[in-house]
Amino acid sequence: MRILSAGAISSARFRVPPRASARGQRGVTLLEMLIAVGLVALLAGLTYPSVNAGLDTLRLRSASDQVMGFLSTAVDHADRRQQVIEVQILMAENALLARTADQSFVRRLEVPDPARIVSVVPPLAGSMAPNGARRFLLYPGGAIPSIGVEIATPTGRRRVIFLDPLTGTARAEALTP
Repeated sequence: MRILSAGAISSARFRVPPRASARGQRGVTLLEMLIAVGLVALLAGLTYPSVNAGLDTLRLRSASDQVMGFLSTAVDHADRRQQVIEVQILMAENALLARTADQSFVRRLEVPDPARIVSVVPPLAGSMAPNGARRFLLYPGGAIPSIGVEIATPTGRRRVIFLDPLTGTARAEALTP
């Protein structure tokens, strides 16, 4: 049997574990965390403009695809149903409207934001206000008018959607700023 002194008993009972060495510690220091957050913020700042420009281009392309589909539907309806279709381009409302005289066919397309209708080709000579409505008639079996709708985003990207009078199909072209 071993006899322990009073000092040995107290030190044995309340023994403090030795401190871990600096190499054995786990976790992240505040300085390391600040460096990591700074690098992530730098990468995000560098990639944001290109990601934003890519999203802007996708939104413009989606809006032009919707306008092309709208014009193609109006031409197709005029040919298949043998009805005159009035196509209105409402620049002030940023919308397109197609309808028949008897209102049996009415379609409206709100051009999605951030795209805006900025002009209609061919330009109209006369006293029409710049934000006024332009009207075109699509006759069944008749010549299709040459219609061009220019849409743009606030960043300056532009596309023109043309209704080809020879083929009756809509196509889009990107304009360089």
